[in-house]
Amino acid sequence: MPAAKTLVLIPARMASTRLPGKPLKDIAGLPMIVQVMRRAEEAKIGRVVVATDTADIVAAVTRHGGEAVMTRDDHPSGSDRIHEALQQLDPNGEVESVINVQGDLPTVAADDIRAAASLLDDPAVDIGTLTAQIRVAKEHTEPSVVKLIGSPLGPRRMRALYFTRATAPYGDGPRYHHIGLYAYRRAALERFVKLPPSVLEQREHLEQLRALEAGMRIDAAIVASVPLGVDTQHDLDTARQMLAAT
Repeated sequence: MPAAKTLVLIPARMASTRLPGKPLKDIAGLPMIVQVMRRAEEAKIGRVVVATDTADIVAAVTRHGGEAVMTRDDHPSGSDRIHEALQQLDPNGEVESVINVQGDLPTVAADDIRAAASLLDDPAVDIGTLTAQIRVAKEHTEPSVVKLIGSPLGPRRMRALYFTRATAPYGDGPRYHHIGLYAYRRAALERFVKLPPSVLEQREHLEQLRALEAGMRIDAAIVASVPLGVDTQHDLDTARQMLAAT
């Protein structure tokens, strides 16, 4: 999809019970949110904007040459936040796809962002996302590791059938760790945020199930590894080591 038709949005908020103020934590000389912004810029797939409810985040982003937009502070999810940002930034509806890159993924690869966006080249796909094969034994049973169950469409692509915190699918064979980075067709995002929370979404505490229950198609690109999500001080220390070495 042409870059002019693609908007990369990075939702970020200061509230975090485990690591307060994490978007502004320093990683290799830059605030974490700026590190994420740099990865998104490296993907070169479209305009990159941080969507936040905090003036300090706007200031940090603009100080480092980026673009940010203020959104409401009462959004229940990042999807709602990026939808408001989309309406502000593109009121005339020129943008056709929106890439949602979480603001706590400072090590996400630019190639992986491009892989998610490229899934929308298939007009049958409503939402693109990412997944990686589970390689660590304990992750097969950890509820914090969300598993994507899907049908293979090729060596590097799956069609998502379900997402779960349980150990699934049953039996021998690979399992896949879902990575919460999304490429939305604009119409799909607008439909999604208007839907009420679904039964399975509430049971599993997984927002993406709302889309599947509504009959929307989600495809996933299979990537080499899961980017580090920064939720704790240990995660932050690890991210600092990783990016200091690059």
